[in-house]
Amino acid sequence: MVKRQSALASVYHRGMYGRPGEPGIRLQEVAGLNLAQVAAWPDNLEPAAKDVAQAIGADKAPGPGYAVSTEQGTVLRVEALKWWLLDCGLPTLDSETTVSLDLSHSRTRILVSGPEASVCLNRLLPLDLRPDRFGVDKVANAGIHHVGVTLWHSDAGYELFIPRGFAVSLWELLVETSEQFGLEIV
Repeated sequence: MVKRQSALASVYHRGMYGRPGEPGIRLQEVAGLNLAQVAAWPDNLEPAAKDVAQAIGADKAPGPGYAVSTEQGTVLRVEALKWWLLDCGLPTLDSETTVSLDLSHSRTRILVSGPEASVCLNRLLPLDLRPDRFGVDKVANAGIHHVGVTLWHSDAGYELFIPRGFAVSLWELLVETSEQFGLEIV
């Protein structure tokens, strides 16, 4: 099996940057991305949602803009007719109701955490990230410098799913923006 190489390998340098003191931002690439997309046709949305929930052992699939996590994985509802299954592999689904695609090699997953994470991301994303508006398990698609990204507010922080071909340029932008808050790359 081919070993996946990080899209950020040439620019990922652990350490402390920017403002001295306790870092306000922590950036981390989450290695080993395991991401599958499941899409349904409008007429088959309910059976597809049941199959998606069953893939992670959840009671039901999340609604648009939300995520559900179990010990078996996470489901993110990224569009009205699409879910992303995270860390649970490509499930076997009914091809009459759904179609699935492995996206693992197409994205880079970056965790943005720390006390200033939402303030930092608000300088790059046109989203209201206040806790009462974008709480834990919210999901949104947006753009950073005209590059479509998916953002999930997980228990660990804000997780960005960035197209692999734009990972380096957006990483450099994240680092530059984060330095003013004090940055730790872990």
